[in-house]
Amino acid sequence: MTRVAVLILGAGKGTRMRSDLVKVLHPILGQPMLAYPLRAAIDAVSPETTVVVVGYQGDRVRAAFAHSSLTFVDQTEQMGTGHAVLSADPVLGSFEGTILILCGDVPLITSSTLADLVKTHRAEGATVTVLTAFVEDPSGYGRILRAASGEVNGIVEEKDAADDQRTIREINSGIYCVESSFLFPALRSLGSDNAQGEYYLPDIVAIARTQGQKTAAYVVPDPGEIMGVNTRSELALTEEILRARTAHPRPINSMSRSRKE
Repeated sequence: MTRVAVLILGAGKGTRMRSDLVKVLHPILGQPMLAYPLRAAIDAVSPETTVVVVGYQGDRVRAAFAHSSLTFVDQTEQMGTGHAVLSADPVLGSFEGTILILCGDVPLITSSTLADLVKTHRAEGATVTVLTAFVEDPSGYGRILRAASGEVNGIVEEKDAADDQRTIREINSGIYCVESSFLFPALRSLGSDNAQGEYYLPDIVAIARTQGQKTAAYVVPDPGEIMGVNTRSELALTEEILRARTAHPRPINSMSRSRKE
């Protein structure tokens, strides 16, 4: 069985929440937001190690999860999702296996979806597998670029996309399975020549293709699972969905326009 580690990105301040509290600690049904994707990932893959990248109010995040066996690393500067993942190099750089990467602001993601993502990654023999979704309005999200054969060639952020690429309805969730032997060398080769001047994690897909590595995608059946929480209204909507999910366990299609670089 392939070894698996979980890496959760939780360094963002969350300015659109209009709160002094770091985004991943905002409560949802009495628990910090981060607890939901964390639990889903652990239930899905029983990871060998679980690492959380923190930044703003990192000490508060550590304190909130002091009872856990999590490993925390600091992203001292906010330079994009690729830079955030590279911050985990000191603790995961020597790990041999698959790394499941997700964000701390997707509390609706389920363990079954994450388990299916990992199964797809293994079945395809992929180096990089991305969780995607088809939505009616893809505004704000990175678009999935596929070859004529259906293979994933890359991901383009909306601000960098051409007009025809913006019509693509398959979007990036910001959740990936990546082989560790490829991940950190690829991250060290990232550039920041893009509209936001950041190091984009999605660029590792194109790097993998350039190297002749296999890339794959798993399409989530319910796009609502990848809804990111960035505002107070999205926080309230998430609570409503989780209450409904508890009472009536079935897919509930909801989608925010939060951007996942």
